[in-house]
Amino acid sequence: MPASPRRPRTTLSRPVAYALAAAVIFMSLFASGAPSPLYGTYSALWGFSPIVLTLVYATYAFGVLASLILAGRLSDDVGRRPVLLGAIGALMVSTVLFMLADSVAWLFVARGLQGIATGASLSAASAALLDLHPRRDTAGVSLTNGVASTAGIGLGVLVSAALVELAPAPRVLPYAAELVLFAIAFAGALRMPEPVAHTSRLRLQPERPSVPRALRRPFFLAGMAALSAYTVGGLFLSLGPQLAGQLFHTSNHLVSGLGVFALAASASAAQRVFGRVPPWAEAAGGSVALALGMLVIVLAVTAGSSALFLIGAVIGGGGFGVTYLGGLRALAAVIPPGHRAGVMSAFYIVAYAALSVPAIAAGAATTSLGLRSTFEIFGSIAAALAIIVAVEAWRTRPRAAQLAREIADSGIRVNAVAPGPTDTGTLTRFTGSPENKAAVVAYVPLGRLGISDEPARAIVFIASDEASCITGSILNVDGGLTAN
Repeated sequence: MPASPRRPRTTLSRPVAYALAAAVIFMSLFASGAPSPLYGTYSALWGFSPIVLTLVYATYAFGVLASLILAGRLSDDVGRRPVLLGAIGALMVSTVLFMLADSVAWLFVARGLQGIATGASLSAASAALLDLHPRRDTAGVSLTNGVASTAGIGLGVLVSAALVELAPAPRVLPYAAELVLFAIAFAGALRMPEPVAHTSRLRLQPERPSVPRALRRPFFLAGMAALSAYTVGGLFLSLGPQLAGQLFHTSNHLVSGLGVFALAASASAAQRVFGRVPPWAEAAGGSVALALGMLVIVLAVTAGSSALFLIGAVIGGGGFGVTYLGGLRALAAVIPPGHRAGVMSAFYIVAYAALSVPAIAAGAATTSLGLRSTFEIFGSIAAALAIIVAVEAWRTRPRAAQLAREIADSGIRVNAVAPGPTDTGTLTRFTGSPENKAAVVAYVPLGRLGISDEPARAIVFIASDEASCITGSILNVDGGLTAN
């Protein structure tokens, strides 16, 4: 009997595949935060010190960095789908290792494998978002990436804390839930269309992170924004639950996770609200909010105030989300298709270095300085760094014409009115004598000074409906002085 012909593999539509890539980012970061509420339980069971906990976290962070350096641009070469399948499969294995863990050695192995898989999944999924967006809208892609990232971090801690506090089998159930979600994602990735047109053989070799010369200016802004945001995120993930437990005077895991959830929820909400603001403004304004939030938290630690702690987490979280999104948008808009995974890997290397190194240093410092003093010191340093980033982001702001191009699709016009010498009392006092004033007049091609209501009338015109087709222009009201 002749064999029946094989049915062709059914592939997901591009919008569904786009949603799947966003879900992989969400689940990867959800899984990264899930073990946090259990560390107290692990410590009590197996009797390890805070420095060992810091080393477990470091294993995850360095696993992410190693993956990004070794295989960051891998999906540019072999395709997005194979890398996503391998990464999701490895995340499933790490989840099973957490479920079976009966000593701290298991935590090191599970956390290390989770870090390696997370680095691969973030790089490939972020590149896939840029490939698969139905309208190739880089602002929309960045918003999706940012919301998926912050929501994953916050909900991973909160959901895990709720299951640990309220459900049976706390060392198994959170990971069992993750395993089901990863299995669904793996099945989806099997049917995902491959957006990379030309693939090559698998090559795993360490690569120095590199960014094409033409992308270095936007990458600088993106890297600074990630550095600022993820430094604060790392402090919260490493010290936030313990600090919340002290300030709220409770050992309840759900309450201890409120600070991290408030930070992440506020970040996601702020990204939705400010998602179309120019990237440089997001990075500058977000960094200011980030610094303010950290200073409020430092004040809360000093005063022992749980209310101030939550207020600072909400303010800082909004700054975290908008700063991160601004940097990501500035970068995503200019990455050519052949460099998407490589450049996004370099971006995540900066982000995860900022997430891990300060957190590891702070975790080690708690042994000698204590939790509150450590947070006061590192929180103040993070606030100062955020202010530096805000200043640098402000310096990258575009000229009127460039800004007009960036926000034209929002229906906003950008123009400037540039007055020249105007006959006011200030000019008379400045020139000091009629002769000096006459010399100024002689330099103006029209042979006269402007009068005070002429710039005002120009502003009224440029803001009116009669100028609705004018944007990116500078209207010189100077008697021809700039044409001289």
